[in-house]
Amino acid sequence: MGVHLLIDFGSTFTKVLAVDMDREIVLGRAQAPSTADEDITIGLRAALDALFGGNRSLEPAAIERRLACSSAAGGLRMVAVGLVPELTVEAARRAALGAGAKLIRSYAYELDDEAIAEIEARPSDVILLAGGTDGGNKDVILSNAGRLAACGTRASFIVAGNKVVAAKVTDILRSAGKHAERTENVLPELGTLNVEPARAAIREVFIKRVVHAKGLDKAEAYVGDILMPTPMATLKAARLLADGNGEEPGLGELMVVEIGGATTNIHTIADGYPSQPDVLFKGLPEPYAKRTVEGDLGLRHNAVTILEVAGADRLSEALGSIADGKGAGVDFRQYASALSRNPGFVPESDEHFSMDAALARAACEVAVGRHAGSLEETPSWAGGAVRIQRGKDLSALGTVIGTGGIFCHGRHADKVLAAALFSRRDPFSLRPRKANFYVDAGYIMYGVGLLSDVLPAKALRLAKKCLRRIEI
Repeated sequence: MGVHLLIDFGSTFTKVLAVDMDREIVLGRAQAPSTADEDITIGLRAALDALFGGNRSLEPAAIERRLACSSAAGGLRMVAVGLVPELTVEAARRAALGAGAKLIRSYAYELDDEAIAEIEARPSDVILLAGGTDGGNKDVILSNAGRLAACGTRASFIVAGNKVVAAKVTDILRSAGKHAERTENVLPELGTLNVEPARAAIREVFIKRVVHAKGLDKAEAYVGDILMPTPMATLKAARLLADGNGEEPGLGELMVVEIGGATTNIHTIADGYPSQPDVLFKGLPEPYAKRTVEGDLGLRHNAVTILEVAGADRLSEALGSIADGKGAGVDFRQYASALSRNPGFVPESDEHFSMDAALARAACEVAVGRHAGSLEETPSWAGGAVRIQRGKDLSALGTVIGTGGIFCHGRHADKVLAAALFSRRDPFSLRPRKANFYVDAGYIMYGVGLLSDVLPAKALRLAKKCLRRIEI
């Protein structure tokens, strides 16, 4: 079993973590700026030098297994194409996000010239082509396959639509020289989601084709296969922590707030059913393991966008609560612009730590609000009003975990994670109302996901040791 080296090729930093799986302890960790734009191994070597140089008792020869994930070079960029926005497009979107992808666009109905031009102009790694329940509409997915086969995209295709024509759709794409794989329909019948086969197919395409396309295969001589996108590793870790393993109990339903340099991701492991008997659910069933990606809320690459989305007043308010009322007059625009130009920036002063925390708090508040379900009241035909739930009810969720550099290396984690809770500012949101809060103090969540397939019980115990309880 011995020492395992866990590697994450991140969009901002390449992180390495050495763990002793016999003793279930962390031996050391290090990071260096990612270098995907030139040679991914440069950043890897720098991180490894820091790891072994800072741990004299740890020798490279002691490493018995290496496992890696990646979100470098833009992560796994996906486009979802379906039939009806609320049905097959939404099912395809959920499959993409659960597989660790960053969904850059989604399209419904038949693709027109404008949509094809957008797909060609904005490169993606994978296009998930869905449409029609099994035995339902065939024309739209066939039309879209023809348009996509003739366009200039170099993306790989996963066909996950109406099984009656899925083979024909795949043949249309392959005949045009496209790489296409067929899997089960993401929406085989109305009200029935079937996203796991598509998620597995996306992971296979990532391993076989996307890793090579992004130049990450240069690192494989050292690390072996890059097993999955980093967000998928985090989601797998969240599920292990929630559900446990036959040998080790889990924590129950939970949320993981993952704030990174390029995105803020929210993962929930929860049924999300209505918690009140007089509430009716509307829409597609919510996945038990759900992930949403907010590509406009990265703490470095998209710091300016956080300012634009949250507003200067909300950031000043957040900074005031963090820095004892000293938020007035701070120029967040200048700071956010500097971060976007220098995503490898590491704060050193109290002021910069506080401003980082204010940005992270705003990102957390907006991202959790987008992820959680909501209530609305609509008139009833019998008189009065009916309460309708859309999305997940997370109001009774028991655990919230923060992961990312802001929680491992930053300050004010309690102020950041407090933004995940229900607020009267958004009274119809079904956010958690009360929870136990933890931070991933060892920045180990991605590593737990990598280990979950090979040593799940040990990975779970290791994760628990690295969670630090905080009071909100």
